[in-house]
Amino acid sequence: MDFSLPDSLQSLLARLDNFIATTIHPLESTPTNIRFFDYRREHARTDWDASGLPHAEWEALLSKATHLADEAGFWRLALPREWGGKELGNLGMAVVREHLASKGLSLANDLQNEHSVVGNFPDVVMVLGYGTDAQKKKFVGDRLQGKASVTFGLTEEGHGSDATFMDTRGVKEERGGRKGWRIDGRKMWQTNMHRATHCFVFARTSGKNGDARGITCFIVPRETDGVKVESYQWTLNMPTDHATVAFEGVWVPEDAVLGQVGGGLAVAQAFVHENRIRQAASSLGAAVYCVEESVKYARKRKPFGRPLADNQGIQFPLVELATQCEMLRLLIRKTAWEMDRIPHAQIEKKLGDKVSMCNFWANRLCCEAADRAIQVHGGWGYSRHLPFEHIWRHHRRYRITEGSEEIQKRKVAGYLFGYMGPKKEAMSKL
Repeated sequence: MDFSLPDSLQSLLARLDNFIATTIHPLESTPTNIRFFDYRREHARTDWDASGLPHAEWEALLSKATHLADEAGFWRLALPREWGGKELGNLGMAVVREHLASKGLSLANDLQNEHSVVGNFPDVVMVLGYGTDAQKKKFVGDRLQGKASVTFGLTEEGHGSDATFMDTRGVKEERGGRKGWRIDGRKMWQTNMHRATHCFVFARTSGKNGDARGITCFIVPRETDGVKVESYQWTLNMPTDHATVAFEGVWVPEDAVLGQVGGGLAVAQAFVHENRIRQAASSLGAAVYCVEESVKYARKRKPFGRPLADNQGIQFPLVELATQCEMLRLLIRKTAWEMDRIPHAQIEKKLGDKVSMCNFWANRLCCEAADRAIQVHGGWGYSRHLPFEHIWRHHRRYRITEGSEEIQKRKVAGYLFGYMGPKKEAMSKL
């Protein structure tokens, strides 16, 4: 068995590092921009007088970095070649995401709002898999040029992880001689609503709550009558871009359906495994950063005339975290490698449990590593002059989003006990 990374991937990491060092870091380090990354970061990024939304100058800086990364050929690495990408694959993206996150907070990779010089495109994958030619032109072509932006409306106030349960309804209705659908309901946590040109809204159009079939994905222009932003939820890590949105008597034509009528759940799940393995890699990278910085500090810090690192009370917790990082890296890369070798439709059946293992464990590990880094660094760790509190606050959300860790464990249990997955037939006979 060969565990070494392909030469092409190692070369890519070297080129990425050079691009970041020569282009991104100088932009980040200017007197105007460094405020977004030092102890002032949360305040500088947040427009407190505009519902706590991201400050316009902060988003302009992110857009500039994205543009530079696109020009350099990095931003679209994961996309198909026909859309300017390199089809990097799950293993490549896992390696890249860990690598970037292991460098700490920077303009190259600040996951508070999913920003990275190597982009992640769940909405694009959804459209490529289920969209018409016209929808692909609009929501892939225009999206990559910055002319269109999408928000995702699935979660509701009374329904979170139970995605087949929702109160939002879609009913066939003709207006002005045109066939279409009327949508009524409310959605929460619609990320990027303040900049979106369109909403992907999931509504039940047939069946009953709990049915996998009967949910439809509608493409709703942001300025449609009846679309109203009710509030933006302030979160543990500000700024916020998570909206609660009401859809009251919203009407869209028939061609606003993404995918099949009643088949919206498949659209919503189109990118779940890729997103989870990449998020796991990012959390792993952030955990590695916290551990390595703590080790360096413990060697340099000398209370009572001796290095902090001489104490087993400092050594052993970091030893355990470092061991978990090493083991998790192998599981993530093996799982990503296997994902690249089977059709997308088979990933859930064959590898769904492994993806969930990677994701829930990585997110928890990152929180534990950040907390340990705060403890090792003492007062400085608790302050905002070091990045560990920011890392903890950001990555804590991933134990809830991308499928809560309880939902992930439930899936793993389903595979382990044979309620689903490859062992289902054999275990049902016990």
